[in-house]
Amino acid sequence: MATAIFGAGCFWGVEAFFEKFEGVTATRVGYTGGFVENPTYEQVKSGETGHAESIKIEYDPTVITYSELINIFFESHDPTSRNKQGIDVGHQYRSVIFYDGASQKYIAEEKINEWNEKGIFKRPIVTEVIEASTFYEAEEYHQKYFQKNGSVACGIG
Repeated sequence: MATAIFGAGCFWGVEAFFEKFEGVTATRVGYTGGFVENPTYEQVKSGETGHAESIKIEYDPTVITYSELINIFFESHDPTSRNKQGIDVGHQYRSVIFYDGASQKYIAEEKINEWNEKGIFKRPIVTEVIEASTFYEAEEYHQKYFQKNGSVACGIG
C-alpha cells in the first residue's frame, strides 16, 4: 500500500468523495502542515496553527495511481480558490498536496501544469505543493463523518 495526503477544504466532504474510488483502501482525516503539535479541531479551525484540514489516503498503486488520485483531488474541490472552499474561509481550508518524496512532488507539479494547460478551470490552479510533515489524526467524531451523520455540513466543489 501507498499513501497520499491532500488538503481540499472541509475534510468531511473530501473524505466521502475519495472513499468512492476503487483502490482507495483507507482514509483518515486530520491536520497537516502546521507548527503546533497535536492540534485540536478547535485550534485548527481558528486558523492559528498553520495546519490544513487534510485527508490521508491509503491506496493500492496496482489499482489506482498517485496521478489518478491527483485528478480526483482536482475534481473534489476548486483548486483555483485560495484559502476558501464553499463557505469555509481561511488558510486551514487551502488547496494543498503534501508530497512524500521526489516522485510525488514531480507528479503533483506535472499534474498542475497539465490541468492548467487544458484550461479546465477559468483561473489558474493555486494548489500548494509542500513536503509532507506530521499528519495528526482528527478527533474520532470527525472520522467517517458522512457515514456517521448521513450528511455533511460543509460544501465541497
